[in-house]
Amino acid sequence: MCEHCGCRGVPPIAELMDEHLALLDEAHRVRRALGASDREGAFARLGDLVRHLAAHVRREEDGIFAALRADGEFVDEVDRLEGEHRGFDAAIAALDVDAADLEARVSRLFRELDDHVERENLGIFPVSVVTLGATGWELVDRAHAETPTFLSDRSAAP
Repeated sequence: MCEHCGCRGVPPIAELMDEHLALLDEAHRVRRALGASDREGAFARLGDLVRHLAAHVRREEDGIFAALRADGEFVDEVDRLEGEHRGFDAAIAALDVDAADLEARVSRLFRELDDHVERENLGIFPVSVVTLGATGWELVDRAHAETPTFLSDRSAAP
């Protein structure tokens, strides 16, 4: 994760980046459970990840993405990222604990999540810092207030 551009100095962006790290940690725990042939445990951990991902996505889309869209900035990239969010929902909904290819599907899903997180952290977040004005940041702050971070949720811990 990039630490050079200074966007971590903007609290809403830093919090979204911290949520990304927590989501990737949760994905690792799901992978570890699958590697130990604990499909039921993996699905329980996946449930936590899904709940946290839903809150995170809502904060991004109602905040940073909506603010960029309102400014007419980077709309194509915002559309792609939101499409990927829908794709994650569909891929997760299609997972079956008894499927022979469960590990392969989860692995593919988490590789896509890794790539998505990197594109947000290194792309849309830094550009939002230099693009959004006061009205945009008010929208971001409102979205974050309406959907608080999951980081204080005890189930996010190992």
